[in-house]
Amino acid sequence: MRINKKKFIYLISPNKISKDFYRNLDIVLDSKKIKYFQLRIKNYPRKNIIDIGKKVKKICEKNKVKFIINDDPNIAKFIDCDGCHLGQSDMDILAARKILKNKIIGLTCHNSKILIKKAILNKADYIALGAFYETKTKKTKFRARLKLISETRKLTNIPIVAIGGITYKNYKNLLLHKANFLAISGYIWNNKKLTPKEAISLLNYEN
Repeated sequence: MRINKKKFIYLISPNKISKDFYRNLDIVLDSKKIKYFQLRIKNYPRKNIIDIGKKVKKICEKNKVKFIINDDPNIAKFIDCDGCHLGQSDMDILAARKILKNKIIGLTCHNSKILIKKAILNKADYIALGAFYETKTKKTKFRARLKLISETRKLTNIPIVAIGGITYKNYKNLLLHKANFLAISGYIWNNKKLTPKEAISLLNYEN
């Protein structure tokens, strides 16, 4: 099989931003495999998130990667990034659309067909499904089966982002089931065996 440089990874930040994060982010984004980067830091003051976001935005723009803020459409608008990702406990997507207008809004739908249909109805720009595998990045109440991806594909052409415990050992199954993008975090940032550059090098879109 030939290797295609298609951008198929939706990279999510580590929970804590270390001194070497920005350098490693630039290295990883330079792989040309990443379509979206989401800044997801939960317990930081708003000012810190904005300061970090401004630095990340420059790195994303340099590497032509879409920059997404987690949870907060107002911060996304303030930084003027490409969009926002909403969980089910965050702002309603219709309210977020009034703030962000035509920017990207993605929505977590877990493993629920009811939430998937609601996201389609409310014109989400992408839907995130999972967790498909065990993950230590965040506590997950919901586990999804691989067939949910193909079942969702029958309902809509909205891009599907698969999330949860994705590594070089299992990512191909998600692509085979027609996931458009793979949301990855811990495998890149918290890998005890591989550097971020080495970890990303093992993920390739085979066509």
